Amino acid sequence: MERNEIEAFLTLSEELHFGRTAERLRVSTAHVSKTIKAIERQVGVPLFERTSRKVALTAVGVQLREELRPAYEQVQRSMRNAKLNGRGIAGTLWVGYFGSAGGRYLLELGEIFHARYPECEVRIAEMQLSDGASRLRSGEVEALLCCFPMCEPDMAIGPPLISEDKMLAVPSSHEFARRESVSLEDLADVAMIQNPPGLPADYDEFHHPKRTPSGRHIPPGPTACTFQEILALVGAGKGVYLTTTQAPLFYQRPDVTFIPVTDAPPLQFGLGWMTASLTRRVEALVQVAVDQRGE
Repeated sequence: MERNEIEAFLTLSEELHFGRTAERLRVSTAHVSKTIKAIERQVGVPLFERTSRKVALTAVGVQLREELRPAYEQVQRSMRNAKLNGRGIAGTLWVGYFGSAGGRYLLELGEIFHARYPECEVRIAEMQLSDGASRLRSGEVEALLCCFPMCEPDMAIGPPLISEDKMLAVPSSHEFARRESVSLEDLADVAMIQNPPGLPADYDEFHHPKRTPSGRHIPPGPTACTFQEILALVGAGKGVYLTTTQAPLFYQRPDVTFIPVTDAPPLQFGLGWMTASLTRRVEALVQVAVDQRGE
């Protein structure tokens, strides 16, 4: 049987109406009738009972439909998979992220992406502050939701997708906790919890400066490897830490208070990937993210 014969037979077995079958296949009723008669000649017996009032499958027609439909659907799936694999938008796309807010964003983006590309699933993996780029290089993830600026020479960064205002995490017992806001100049009066040493120096300096805008020294506090460790040190009174407006939504603690910073640059996030290994899956994910940002 030719493909058009299979489609005509299966469609008529669903519709049981020559006119509606012709509409679905975008052919004439006469063409459908001619095609079905050709199949019946091949089989040697009628597949449909036709009267002026109804069309019904014969017993042989039912058997052919039940055996033919799964095979035809498998062929269709195989063709779709081949096309998607040829486009590179199939399989599993692993994306790294930092913090609960990043995870929530990627889960929502992944659902939208999967609806557009049903043969590809987005899976997320949580990164620590210092290991995102290394896990991207190792191939553990294909893309990374990272903070700007990211100036790694072997990485490419897409457009900004999320922008968050800065807040300062301070001990709830500290004098700053009673203020409505603070400025970067105020950081000269407190110790700053330090990021892990593996972070790029330019990134660290941009978001956690060593001096205030007027040049005053910001005292360094202890170093932490994860955000939970950072908050534990802040809560224990060991220092303060610059974070964003998402932090109090996901990391509420009785010993930590989050205060807006009036003059700090916002924290922007975008998708990054290895320049030498850009895939169609990552390109498609970035496009979906950009489309959603514009809505």
